[in-house]
Amino acid sequence: MEQQRVCLVVEDDDDIRGLISVVLSRAGFKVTAVGTGAEAIAAAADPAIALVTLDLGLPDMDGHVVARAIRALTTAPLLFLTARSEEDDVLAGMASGAAGYLTKPFHPNELKALAGQLCPAAAPAQEPQVPGKSHC
Repeated sequence: MEQQRVCLVVEDDDDIRGLISVVLSRAGFKVTAVGTGAEAIAAAADPAIALVTLDLGLPDMDGHVVARAIRALTTAPLLFLTARSEEDDVLAGMASGAAGYLTKPFHPNELKALAGQLCPAAAPAQEPQVPGKSHC
């Protein structure tokens, strides 16, 4: 049985967190969603995490600090989802360990495509072929 990919969603806005969770669930992820940097760092210790989406504007700490702390806990790709869209913000995000950067507002299909690119679904396991046995 294939293990479902787990995405940690870090977003302080309830509505946006809900939207991201729905989009990623429909893309085949199991979603763990949190609203603060401290919760994100604690949740990132889960070895099942395969992708992290991270808002930079969190209420308790700077998103770059959270990114560096998460990067120390996991090698899962970090996808920044933020309203910060200046070139310096993007460069700082990449320097903080981001594998991708998507600015708000974003289209749900953009998120789905980028998440799939950063964390592709495993190909389904094929049954071994037995010589002389038909699968029809």
